[in-house]
Amino acid sequence: MTARIRTRGRHGQDADPAADAPAGAALPTRGLRFLLARRRVLLRLTAWSVLETGQTFLIGYGPARALDEGFLRGRADVGLVWLAVTGLGVLLGAYGTARVYAAVAALVEPLRDRLVERVVTRGVRTGDAGSLSGLTQQVEIARDTFAGLVMVSRSFVFTAAGALAGLFTLAPPLLLVVGPPLIVGMALFAATLRPLARRQETFLVADEALAGDLGTVCPGLRDITATGAEAQIAAGTAERVEAELRAARALAHWGVLRVASLTIGGQLPIVLLLAAGPWLLSHGVTAGALVGALAYVTQSLLPALRNLIHGLGTSGSRLTVVLRRLTGTDSGTARPPDTGPAPGPSDATADHGAPPPAFSLASVTFAYGPASAPVVRDLDLTLPPGAHLAVVGPSGAGKSTLTALVAGLLAPSHGTIRVGGHPVPGPEAAAARVLIPQEAYVFSGTLAENLAYLRPGPVPGEELLAAAEAVGLAPLAERLGGLDARIDPAALSAGERQLIALTRAYLSHAPLALLDEATCHLDPGTEERAERAFAARPGGTLVVVAHRISSARRAGRVLVMDGRSTAYGSHEELMRSSGLYRDLVGSWTPAPARRESEPALALGDAYRVDAVAGPGLAGDGRHVVAHRPVGEVQAPGDLRDGGSLGREG
Repeated sequence: MTARIRTRGRHGQDADPAADAPAGAALPTRGLRFLLARRRVLLRLTAWSVLETGQTFLIGYGPARALDEGFLRGRADVGLVWLAVTGLGVLLGAYGTARVYAAVAALVEPLRDRLVERVVTRGVRTGDAGSLSGLTQQVEIARDTFAGLVMVSRSFVFTAAGALAGLFTLAPPLLLVVGPPLIVGMALFAATLRPLARRQETFLVADEALAGDLGTVCPGLRDITATGAEAQIAAGTAERVEAELRAARALAHWGVLRVASLTIGGQLPIVLLLAAGPWLLSHGVTAGALVGALAYVTQSLLPALRNLIHGLGTSGSRLTVVLRRLTGTDSGTARPPDTGPAPGPSDATADHGAPPPAFSLASVTFAYGPASAPVVRDLDLTLPPGAHLAVVGPSGAGKSTLTALVAGLLAPSHGTIRVGGHPVPGPEAAAARVLIPQEAYVFSGTLAENLAYLRPGPVPGEELLAAAEAVGLAPLAERLGGLDARIDPAALSAGERQLIALTRAYLSHAPLALLDEATCHLDPGTEERAERAFAARPGGTLVVVAHRISSARRAGRVLVMDGRSTAYGSHEELMRSSGLYRDLVGSWTPAPARRESEPALALGDAYRVDAVAGPGLAGDGRHVVAHRPVGEVQAPGDLRDGGSLGREG
């Protein structure tokens, strides 16, 4: 059971008894308890509001008497006296208004203090990343909005009471003209208040979802481009834009009714008073009383009603949203989607309780355009949990396309894909996989921040160091200055960036790791170490788009792709059954013993480039690079572009 912290106010009372209500209690109930706990403040607020009511009463009654008993009878002194009384009432009302603000502050500040306490307590106990926003922004929004609602609600109640009392005192028939439209306007506003608040809340949540989506997308534009996910990300962002547009339109439609209620309740009485003027004058209503009635409507009722409608219609729902989030009672409220990784592997199970496959493809076909030839055609593939699969094939065979399909970055033209038993695309499937593209993403920050990027909470330093040691990042981490060292991405080599990205993925909770040529800039030894670390992850499944034959030899299963057909099996099985695989393996061969007639490697050549290509030297038909230890020559493409110089044109 979680202990609850309570503080005591200056008078020994609890800072917020309402806050100790059960978490599931409705906000109105907790708000009522909060107000009842401050009865003295409410009494002071009421007393000063009554003084304001006297100002409202005199603003119409005084001019009416000044006309009827003074100026219209030729007694200017009497008229001036009544105007002076009205002015004195305005001054007293202004004094009351000043005291009202002090009373409202005494009501609002405890709410702010209690909210700050709750936000700080939650942030300290749970490490809530949103605590800073709650403390610096949302609490202030709640305080200001609550104060505004108290002011407009109180103002309308006491202003309406003073104005209606003044109308009755001047001439009861005036109530027959002003009262009915005011009641109808208020009834219409009351009927639309709840639907309007819901749509206002929907709009706010949609706006926050869009802002949260953009806050995630914009810093990761480099990753999005590297993985070819532009279309999917654009589609997701477009959905949020459309959702906000729909919410804004619905809010605008209900806003029309809000304008109608203001027109009926506040502006129609002016028209009716003028239209019914002759009838009123013929039934004993004096000219001064009619002028006073107009003053009540234009100077008191209409402004108070306008403030009430705008205040409750807009600020009320905003206050509800903020209070729900700050007090932890936002169940049932739409929230922006969580873009972070899930805390653990999916617990979905197949029939009879057996664990679901790591991923499965059923009759999957994909083409990049309606008129394009399919890159993947009718592919069926099921990979069990804990498997290690290498995907090989020439350039353009669809290897990266396959990983993008499994990751949910591309949608198949036909067929279905599931990851961990969950359909792709989908939030559960996305949380169960991690994709490392060839162009590794590293951002400015500490090494620890980069490594823990895919984890939902703080990661102990010991775990970061253990992951770095397992993947092979430890020497680089030591050279950079440790986990707290700040990283300049531009100062890192492509291989160093890949090591950081690999360790980041290793630390994620996603059980399925998709390495799309994510080790192409590493030397063979480091590549082997990283792949073996991923393959040994408890419950982990590894898929490697291989660019070296060594990666295929290490994998338990190999998938050969060529854009038209596929072959699947172990290395030994494919060497016997797949001619394409034998060609790919044959393109990666050690260099023959150097003959004396061939030029020796230039001394000090840091790039180890042979000046002349000898017979049988592996290459891609365009250039020859020996970027491995002397005696072992490898083309940049090998398993992707394989073939000897003699066989390629």
